[in-house]
Amino acid sequence: MSNVSDSLLLKLIIIGRSMAGKSCILLRFCDNKFESNLGFTIGVDFRFVSLNKNDETIGLQIWDTAGQERFRTITSSYYRDADGVMIVYDITDENSFDQVDHWFDEISKQAPPSVVKILVGNKTDLENKRKISTERGLNAANSRSCPFIEVSAKSGENVKKAFEMLVDAWTEKSKQHITKPRKKKARQKITNESFEKKDKGNCC
Repeated sequence: MSNVSDSLLLKLIIIGRSMAGKSCILLRFCDNKFESNLGFTIGVDFRFVSLNKNDETIGLQIWDTAGQERFRTITSSYYRDADGVMIVYDITDENSFDQVDHWFDEISKQAPPSVVKILVGNKTDLENKRKISTERGLNAANSRSCPFIEVSAKSGENVKKAFEMLVDAWTEKSKQHITKPRKKKARQKITNESFEKKDKGNCC
């Protein structure tokens, strides 16, 4: 992914239970690599990338939030002014999927009414350990009227497509005048390193 240099900027946040693979999805999307021992996100991780869609380059400001309960207060502030939210669960973890309703409720409470959402089931590379069927994930997304996709941060399967689907959902809403296109303001001077503090552990 190239650096953000264009006028349209979307703020996206990634949420979900700890260990669902949120940070690995972000790393795969931004840097096209996978690290199994990436560790827990402490508070919030932050990246600027750009995405080429329909001959237009859209800047993406992506916030990867911590899934642990102790960081909920910190990360809730990042819902403000969000254009899109990616809710991630682990297809091999029932507890991860059980928290999907909680995350949707958090979005309803914290995010703008116009925010778009996508539900993402991660770790399709672990098909032999799958506990959440594709149908269950799809039904959960349909009940919340949002897109759904399964991905693998490890192999890269569908990761870029998931972000494209989220941007497409925002674009469709903007055409209906439900959202307002945002012009990029002077970039805030924040380095990625300021947000990339990790605890040791598995991909979170």
